[in-house]
Amino acid sequence: MTVQVVPAVPGLKDLSQDSVLVDVRNHIGHLTLNRPAGLNAIDLNMVRSLRQQLDAWALDDSVYAVVLRGAGNKAFCAGGDIRSLYDSYKNGHTLHQDFFVEEYALDLSIHRYRKPVLALMDGFVLGGGMGLVQGADLRVVTERSRLGMPEVAIGYFPDVGSSYFLPRVPGRAGTYLGVTGVQIAAADALYCGLANWYMHSDALASLDQQLDTMPWRSNALKDLQGVLARLGNQHLPQPPLEKLRPAIDHFFAQPDIPGIVEQLRQVTVGDTRSWALATAALMETRSPLAMAVTLEMLRRGRPLCLDKCFAMELQLGRQWFERGDFIEGVRALIIDKDKKPRWNLPSVQALSAEHVQGFFTGQEN
Repeated sequence: MTVQVVPAVPGLKDLSQDSVLVDVRNHIGHLTLNRPAGLNAIDLNMVRSLRQQLDAWALDDSVYAVVLRGAGNKAFCAGGDIRSLYDSYKNGHTLHQDFFVEEYALDLSIHRYRKPVLALMDGFVLGGGMGLVQGADLRVVTERSRLGMPEVAIGYFPDVGSSYFLPRVPGRAGTYLGVTGVQIAAADALYCGLANWYMHSDALASLDQQLDTMPWRSNALKDLQGVLARLGNQHLPQPPLEKLRPAIDHFFAQPDIPGIVEQLRQVTVGDTRSWALATAALMETRSPLAMAVTLEMLRRGRPLCLDKCFAMELQLGRQWFERGDFIEGVRALIIDKDKKPRWNLPSVQALSAEHVQGFFTGQEN
C-alpha cells in the first residue's frame, strides 16, 4: 500500500482491462497499468485483471516473456487505491479484506512466474507498486525513478512482501527504508538490490523497438538481458546510502524505536549530524505503532521464506484496520486533510514491547 490516492468509485466494477492494457508483440506479453491521472494506483479490479492475464500467458507457448509498465511518465505504480479501502471498512464491506488477499497472491505469483518478467520502473514505484516489481527477474530504473515503502506515514506497515525483500537489502538499509518510509532514486535502488538495471528514460522507446524486433534464441531471459546490456548498465556511481551505511547500520540495529530516535538525537559527528537529526524529526511525524510493528516484522522476516513472510503480513493486515492507525492516518491526510493524525500512541516513548508483540501473537494488550 502507499499514501498515494485516486478518487474512489462506488462498489466494484465488473472485471475490465480498461485500467490494464494488454498487448502481445514479438512473443512478449505487455501489461500496462493505465491510470496515469492517479499515478497508476492499483485497485482490486486491476489485481484481478493482471492475475487473469498472467495465468493465461503462463500456459501460452507463444508468449516467451512479460513486460510490466505504467502509463504516462510520472509513475509505474504509486501503490494501492487507499481511499477505496478506507471506504470499504467504514461502510462495513469486505473489499479491503479481499484486496490484500488477492494482491498478495498476485505478487507471490510474479515471484514464481515460469517465464521472465521485465518491470520498467519509471517514475514512482511505491507500496503496492514495489510488490508488483520485486518478484520480476529484470527490474529497470531510470533517472525519474523514486522507490519506497511509505506506509508508516499513513499509519500502516510496509507489506506486499517487504518483510522478505527489505531485510535482504545490504546491512540495515532495508530496515531504515521500511521504518522511515523514505524514497530512494536509481543509484540507491541498484545498490540495495531493489533494481538490477538502469537506463535513461530517453532510451525506453529504443528498448521497445528492440524488444519488438529481437531474435529469440534458446534462453528468453538471456535474450532480454542482452537487449538491456546494449541500452543500460547495472551500477551507478556514489549511491548515497552506501556513504550512510555505517551510520544506518549502527542506529537501526538499536533494539527498539525509542532507542533509535534517542541515538539519532544524540549524534554530534558533523558528517552525519544533519542526516541523523532530519531522520529523527521525520520519524516523530510517523505513526509510532506502525514504526514499531514494522521494525519487529522486518526482523522476524529476515530468516523466513517468501511464503511465510506474506502469511505474516496478511496476519498483521487482518488486525490492522481495527487495532492499527490506518483509518486515522487516512482521515487526517486524505479525508479531513488536517494533517494532524491522532495516533493510537501519542509518541514513541509510549510504545511497549508487549503491545507490539501482541500483533504477532494475535493477542491484544
